[in-house]
Amino acid sequence: MRSETNRTFNFSPLSKDLPAGLVVFLVALPLCLGISLASGAPLFAGIITGIVGGVVVSWLSGSSLSVSGPAAGLTVIVLNGIETLQTYEAFLLAVVLAGVLQVILGFLKAGVIGLYFPSSVIKGMLAAIGLILILKQIPHFLGADDDFFGSLNFLQSDGHNTFSELGHAFSAINLGAFIVGLVSLGILLLWDTAAFKRVKLFKFIPGALIVVLTSIGLNLLFSNFFPQLAISSSHLVNLPIISGLQDFGNELRLPDFSSFTNPSVYVVAFTIAIVASLETLLSVEAVDKLDPHKRRTPTNRELKAQGVGNMISGMIGGLPMTAVIVRSSANIVAGGETKLSSFIHGVFLLLSVLFLAGFLNQVPLSALAAVLLVVGFKLTKPALYKGQLKLGSEQFIPFIVTILAILFTDLLIGICVGLAVGVFYILKANYKSPYFYHKEEQKDKDIIRIKLSEHVSFLNKASIVLTLDHLPNNSHVIIDGENSEFIDYDVLEAIQEFKQTAHERNIQVEVLNVTEVKAMEVH
Repeated sequence: MRSETNRTFNFSPLSKDLPAGLVVFLVALPLCLGISLASGAPLFAGIITGIVGGVVVSWLSGSSLSVSGPAAGLTVIVLNGIETLQTYEAFLLAVVLAGVLQVILGFLKAGVIGLYFPSSVIKGMLAAIGLILILKQIPHFLGADDDFFGSLNFLQSDGHNTFSELGHAFSAINLGAFIVGLVSLGILLLWDTAAFKRVKLFKFIPGALIVVLTSIGLNLLFSNFFPQLAISSSHLVNLPIISGLQDFGNELRLPDFSSFTNPSVYVVAFTIAIVASLETLLSVEAVDKLDPHKRRTPTNRELKAQGVGNMISGMIGGLPMTAVIVRSSANIVAGGETKLSSFIHGVFLLLSVLFLAGFLNQVPLSALAAVLLVVGFKLTKPALYKGQLKLGSEQFIPFIVTILAILFTDLLIGICVGLAVGVFYILKANYKSPYFYHKEEQKDKDIIRIKLSEHVSFLNKASIVLTLDHLPNNSHVIIDGENSEFIDYDVLEAIQEFKQTAHERNIQVEVLNVTEVKAMEVH
């Protein structure tokens, strides 16, 4: 049985959580900015959301490894919400109300929904996100930054889709950015080798930090000695410049509480609450599967934590947040051990906007794309596909359908398609195995024993009815519920109806250890 996640911070693994938090920060920074841009929100809103997700939600959450922040899956909802409510301040009120709804869902124990996602669908989601990261980061790796950094949708705002963007990117390579990307990828691959892992110093210093410093150095080298390779500002991180706490305070936006009377606010709030909660539950379930220690996140507590996070984010001008898989995966890949790494990433985000904006704005996006390419590959390793294939079609088909559906639509639609296929196989399994069937051929009459299984639900009714309908005439059937702890009323009624009509086919029926019910007539 997997252990429950600790409720408090454990500072002993700081040597792992500090570098992991730094890596997550480097990944989160352009994602926060890109998602703000794609959502039609102020650029600073994504940073605020990331700070709240790291500094606040990490304390409240029961998850050791998940990271919270603005989610690419909510960009369309945010964009439409701002357009519907006409002002960003009215939208912020919807975010606050969505947070309240999430807290209520947590107290209503709605987090149990997360336990019903089939394993094959969760693994398919992780593999799909890995593939999307690779496909979406290749253009940034090549220096073609037309789509926003962090996009996960198949259809893009620039008119391209995931695959047509690749073709465009290869025809619009920025040589300087590409060289930086290649060097960055080489450093990360080298950092991941067994030889480097044996060196204690390299264990503590994350490869992503070396990548950032090297990429800045290379671009300075290009600017001074090879101007034709210099990377322009459009291909660099673009963090808002804040000169101090006063400027930081000026960037904060407050909700428009006069919009309480606008019914559309509640519609937007409800939409955000439901979609953000589903995405969070999917994310923490996926993170639990990636966790080397197999710790289980308390999902009801997670909903409450996300709700409080969204209330705070909405109150100070941030976007709605969820637990996010890309940053959480980067956390695990970087060796994060406890929730301290998520907290550290939030602190780094805060410090970066206060003191390091000028420095970080020199980081090429192609260097950060290299970091995400490595994360993507680790999520979608060939071994995962081989493992699912060995488990048979019941596991492999929902897995592969989930991947394809997410690739060609978006995260939530793809998950719904994968769930539908997964449920089909669950129904099929229930349809096939509600009983044990044994036939003994006798001179006078065949004796057929039907031993019902431990749990016989209404889903099994069709299978049992068809079996009874196809019993040979002039036979002797024994229906035994000795092993059954639960038999659904629909099944009991079907057995009773068969018992009443079996004489017409000269079938002798014995019903053992099964509750007798009166078959109701419907007029």
